[in-house]
Amino acid sequence: MAEATVVLERIEEGIDLLTLNRPERLNAMTGQLVSEMTDVLLSIAADQSSRVVILTGAGRGFCAGLDLVEGLNAPLSGEMGRVQANMWFQKSIARLITTMREIPQPIVAAVNGPAAGGGLAMALASDVRVASVSASFSVAFVRIGLSGCDVGVSWLLPRLIGASRASEMMLTGRKVESDEALTAGLVSAVVPDGQVLDAALVSARLIRANSPFGVWMTKEVAWSNLETSSLHAAIDLENRTQILATMTGDMNEATNAWREKRPARFENR
Repeated sequence: MAEATVVLERIEEGIDLLTLNRPERLNAMTGQLVSEMTDVLLSIAADQSSRVVILTGAGRGFCAGLDLVEGLNAPLSGEMGRVQANMWFQKSIARLITTMREIPQPIVAAVNGPAAGGGLAMALASDVRVASVSASFSVAFVRIGLSGCDVGVSWLLPRLIGASRASEMMLTGRKVESDEALTAGLVSAVVPDGQVLDAALVSARLIRANSPFGVWMTKEVAWSNLETSSLHAAIDLENRTQILATMTGDMNEATNAWREKRPARFENR
């Protein structure tokens, strides 16, 4: 069997580390990697003990995008033509990005090197991004004869850094270094090389300290309200979510813990 291209491990209570595991290719995306990562994310979504996911790459890269050695073309089967096979593969990559958004656990991207093309999309689809000094970000699609708008980047990137900056990145395909990414708001922190997992773990622990339902609803509503048509629609969704949260046992536990000046002991009830 081929070596696993994605490795999942529990590094602390409630915190999972998901590592892209093709370091010899800067963790470039293959059909196997896309399939394995989607399956792993779905398993995490169903795991009540998982509270936060840290996503990183093995070796010196986060993810270099599509593996061009494997080729742009999906493998043919007897049941599909070339166009149909490529469309199936395109949709599978896009489904990975939407799966990242849909799982209840927040994803903290620890960007430890180049994040290009599909790798950039995975960073953008994460809920929090921290980067090492050597990290870089680029919309690589446009440099290989494709559109710079792919697998959600044209929707995600403008919402993170604004339409003007996003258009420039998508049209030029140029590399954005970590210091510029921090200034643009693409990442929340830049740390020395070798410390990015520690920085991601700090964020993960702060998230874990909050109630599971509260974190789940925060992620879900924050993403949904990027798509709402008005302030009123956003507030309507927030109102209903807050009332749901007040009905949980963890809300009562949080209140009691505050009164008793102790850490809350959440049970996701």
